[in-house]
Amino acid sequence: MLFKTVSVVGLGYIGLPTAAVLASKKIKVIGVDIDQKAVDIINNGEIHIVEPGLDVLVHAAVNQGYLRAVTKPEPADAFLIAVPTPFRATSSEIPEPDLSFIEKATKAIAPVLKKGDLVILESTCPVGSTEKMGDWLAESRPDLTFPQQVGDSAEINIAHCPERVLPGHVIRELVQNDRVIGGISSHCSDRAVSLYKIFVEGDCAITNARTAEMTKLTENSCRDVQIAFANELSMICDKLDINVWELISLANRHPRIDILQPGPGVGGHCIAVDPWFIINKTPREAVLIHAARKVNLNKTSWVEGKIRSLIGDLLIDHPNSSVSDISIVCFGLTFKANIDDVRESPALEIVRKLAGLFGGQISVVDPYLNQLPIDLIGRVNLGEMSESIRKLSIAVILVDHDLFKEVEFNRYEKILDTRGLTEKNIFL
Repeated sequence: MLFKTVSVVGLGYIGLPTAAVLASKKIKVIGVDIDQKAVDIINNGEIHIVEPGLDVLVHAAVNQGYLRAVTKPEPADAFLIAVPTPFRATSSEIPEPDLSFIEKATKAIAPVLKKGDLVILESTCPVGSTEKMGDWLAESRPDLTFPQQVGDSAEINIAHCPERVLPGHVIRELVQNDRVIGGISSHCSDRAVSLYKIFVEGDCAITNARTAEMTKLTENSCRDVQIAFANELSMICDKLDINVWELISLANRHPRIDILQPGPGVGGHCIAVDPWFIINKTPREAVLIHAARKVNLNKTSWVEGKIRSLIGDLLIDHPNSSVSDISIVCFGLTFKANIDDVRESPALEIVRKLAGLFGGQISVVDPYLNQLPIDLIGRVNLGEMSESIRKLSIAVILVDHDLFKEVEFNRYEKILDTRGLTEKNIFL
């Protein structure tokens, strides 16, 4: 069956690029989002997020009539759900997955479903969520049959296909990367493949829904463990007076060693989040994954402690000065280089902690942000790289934006480099 109209529910960092790429293939796409402002921006042919190449795709798709945005779902032949899956705070150190966005999106599309429709969950989620989505749909539409009830003969097909793209390269990777597709039945998988093959040049590997869900969680948990090793190594090297950047470079000369680079923690709405889905589901078994999460979470506190130590060193070097004479310039606030995304950013967490201690003495330099997050407005300054530097100043490098490679950090009295951009006066 051909897909003449596709609905993408959730027009964020994944949903909007997916909608635009589909529309570029001359497919009618209806984007759905509860944010009226985002809907208006998209219908004007513009974008509300930063992603290279996305603005051109959206502008063309809207002007040619292949993409439009709405706040309530409309009938379509296929529905891609790409909404957030945050966590609820609990009394335990292990957070609880919040599936309310998926549930609301599922129940929102239920009234417009018709026989032959395909529903795909792209949101990263705990194992079993796709089956749960099928149950929500069945409860809402008892007049239709679903694959968890009757298998391949179901009137509605359901599958899971996790996104696996890199911010800053989303458009290219949506097309070129392989996809893992897990249907609740084999027919569901086949139909999902036929949809993705409209724009995916990579392979579409078929499995079941639970394995597809676990694949995405496994990929990002693996990265989290690898980064935790590098971060733990950086703290060990600091204690032993060893340059961790040189050490990793030397160790990586071994043909079977590929250690990642350390940083101030781990951020983003994937690597910093996805391991918790596994830990929450299997807390007794996920020992290594949980330990890695703790290492990466604790790295931000460790960095804050190093900044305090630098402040102490400055006061010793300048005994007639006080803490109020010291300025702290933090380079970068996003969770990774060359993007505007601050979700789960360790840099942001560090700046928040510093703001609570030193207030107006903190400046942030980030070429990808036009304004600070709301909770930092009035508490820290959003500066420019060209601004004059006070004598008693500390540069804290938290993100390795390409533009920061041009900064003369040796103008600062002290440097805390969590990204390995400098060669001298390194503390990490």
